[in-house]
Amino acid sequence: MVAMRSRISLLILALVLVFTLTACGPKSSGSIVEGKVNVVTTFYPIYEFTQEIGGDDINVINLLPVGVEPHDWTPRSQDIVNTSKAQLFLYNGAGLEGWVPNFLKGLDSSSKVEAVEVSKGVDLIMTDEDDGHDHGGSSEEDHHEEDADHSSHTSGDSLHTDPHTWVSPKSAMIMARNIKESLQSVDPEHKDGYEDRYNKLAERLQALDSKFEQELSKLPNHKIVVSHQAFSYLARDYKLEQHAIMGLSPDAEPRGQDLVKLAKMVKEENIRYIFFEELVSDKLAKTLAAEAGVSTMVLNPVEGLTAEQEKNGDNYFTLMEKNLLNLIMALQ
Repeated sequence: MVAMRSRISLLILALVLVFTLTACGPKSSGSIVEGKVNVVTTFYPIYEFTQEIGGDDINVINLLPVGVEPHDWTPRSQDIVNTSKAQLFLYNGAGLEGWVPNFLKGLDSSSKVEAVEVSKGVDLIMTDEDDGHDHGGSSEEDHHEEDADHSSHTSGDSLHTDPHTWVSPKSAMIMARNIKESLQSVDPEHKDGYEDRYNKLAERLQALDSKFEQELSKLPNHKIVVSHQAFSYLARDYKLEQHAIMGLSPDAEPRGQDLVKLAKMVKEENIRYIFFEELVSDKLAKTLAAEAGVSTMVLNPVEGLTAEQEKNGDNYFTLMEKNLLNLIMALQ
């Protein structure tokens, strides 16, 4: 047990150095197109849904580059320039993009861009797990908590909003509707087109939701061990029990005693797989799996695409289908 704690402690120290480098990445792609409705999105799921609903009527610029994890990413000066010229700025909210309040303050004073928090209306999950980031005092996180009437759950600074809303198809449906309504607001001329394309997307999300409900309800086991606490909405909506190595942010520093406790639980509950993600280091997941004598498998929070996934034409639906297959395999 002592040897295990020592190995885990050394690994945590090494990973802190690794994670400090992950915030650096390539520049975001895309530029303003004159004569079109220009929409700036903060990260992949919003970008994909916006493209599907907007079709040829809009030009979408996604701020987060391929292969970059969103929790620690911060915008650059060109992102401010593009957003100032856009008609619509779509961000997740719920505390994911802590940089948004200052970003909006930095936009050109003549900008007419409409900023929309697309997670608005989702029944947010509160947790005592800190995401490890300063959200700048009264931010969209605080605003969202008020809107969702979570005042009874927020005593002092002890609780935080879990921002990973999109990982559940049920929440993704709400987000897609918000995106549709935002596009119709800034571009009423193409209202019917947005409505038609949204309806097609909503049907796919509803089918995905039904598939998750049907398949996961058949399984004998419901406990999942994941690298970071990104699956609370998925767990809540499909009756799973999530145990995370790290907190809301994948670079939050875990405690050695927590990992020891988690390894013990994995053995006692006969859990066969530890889930990890492609956009962050899998070292802690593999160490925990080795200590517990189990295997590892991918469970993707769909925060972004890797370069290979983009090349293969993967999207929200293909990644979520793979998640379902892996959950079925792990929970048999």
